[in-house]
Amino acid sequence: MRLHKLNSASVASLGEQVGVPAYDRTAVRPGIVHFGVGGFHRAHQAMYLDRLMNEGKALDWGICGVGVLPQDRGMADVMAAQDCLYTLVVKYPDGTLEPRVIGSIVDYLFAPDDPEVVLTRMVDPDTRIVSLTITEGGYHVNQVTGELDASDPGLAADLEPGALPGSAFGFIIEALARRRAAGAPPFTVMSCDNIPGNGHVARKMLTAFARLKDADLADWIEREVRFPNCMVDRITPVTADEDKAALAERFGIEDGWPVVCEPFTQWVLEDDFGAGRPQYEDVGVQLVDDVEPYELMKLRLLNASHQALCYLGYLAGYRYAHEVCQDKLFVDFLLGYMDTEGTPTLPPVPGVDLDRYKHQLIERFANPEVRDTLARLCAESSDRIPKWLLPVVREQLAAGRGIEHAALVVASWARYAEGVDEQGEPIVVVDRLRDKLVERAQHNREDPLLFVSDRDLFGDLVEDERFVRAYTSALASLHEHGARATLEARAG
Repeated sequence: MRLHKLNSASVASLGEQVGVPAYDRTAVRPGIVHFGVGGFHRAHQAMYLDRLMNEGKALDWGICGVGVLPQDRGMADVMAAQDCLYTLVVKYPDGTLEPRVIGSIVDYLFAPDDPEVVLTRMVDPDTRIVSLTITEGGYHVNQVTGELDASDPGLAADLEPGALPGSAFGFIIEALARRRAAGAPPFTVMSCDNIPGNGHVARKMLTAFARLKDADLADWIEREVRFPNCMVDRITPVTADEDKAALAERFGIEDGWPVVCEPFTQWVLEDDFGAGRPQYEDVGVQLVDDVEPYELMKLRLLNASHQALCYLGYLAGYRYAHEVCQDKLFVDFLLGYMDTEGTPTLPPVPGVDLDRYKHQLIERFANPEVRDTLARLCAESSDRIPKWLLPVVREQLAAGRGIEHAALVVASWARYAEGVDEQGEPIVVVDRLRDKLVERAQHNREDPLLFVSDRDLFGDLVEDERFVRAYTSALASLHEHGARATLEARAG
């Protein structure tokens, strides 16, 4: 099979098995600036826009991607080489691969090279939405107070008088300040990160950051800028070398950074935009007045269940999510968490059969073709557990209901953070708070409450007798018997 390097010139030469843009990309004008162009954004928001464009719509809503981190240089290089094209490969459980070349990203700017070029694009009246997938930690929220943590060096640098911005927050606030000064309307800020009330959080944190620079600007942002909430869902594992090889061998495409994902996708979006939006509802996006029920469903069932399977599964010797979810012992534990602890904390979710949703989650996790690594799910736990699982613990405690499953998940995180698995092999802990977490976890045996006494992460849970009893019992069992035996004892 002839190999085609992916770019604008080669697209027409790809085989019939590969979907390609049916629209003229030279006619697409940028209307969205997006910070954080990773796998998920390209498998989700950019895919929905590509669907719209293939229907001849939204050609004035092209995406200009922006990278602000040093590691974004790699994406900038690939985007430049491929004219911002990339292949999205949907992986079905039976082994079927469905590749499609996505064309909705039409420009990519690496901010450290020229911050002014990024600002010029953001100030341009054609830019009506600035969207974000900057991870949970990118919002600089103090996990206990809920207020802005301005101690981050990047934020501090952006607060220096006369400094050009370097962070996503810095660029957004500077661009809004320039639009305000020019008498131009603001853009809408659309967070697409896995955070409860992501629009509310973006508004609060960005306004607080703006207030450190200019109180009048902060007041204007509070009055004029829209921050819609949304819930996003699609399992998108890290692209592996094997994925690139399969794309080349089976479809003749040489792509420097394809994206792989599961068939399922969902986007529930609050219809609150200040300067228009694409016709998202025409391609399956659910436009609603209140995102919260859907968001809580996803965070407390899907995301929290990922945490429930990843540490226990890793400790037991598994390395992929599908391996864990093909093991009945672990599946029963996951369903037990969802049924008895996660679900009771949820409000009614319009139009959703929760029992079906929960079993569908297990089927999605068990897709062997996605090969989602437990290491990915275990990463950045300090940003995930406090947002996804601990609210369930607190609500269950307040209502006098059970917390045994969730307490075991927290204990399994503490055990994982010790940095050594049950076979004595080293665990590479990936977390922005890695040093602190590992140091505390390594004292788990002699001081089992040290890990959860970190009030920045756990608040006052260490003072709750029911939580302490369940947590210490679970941690002791993990040390004495291991993950599998702990689950077997509970199942018995």
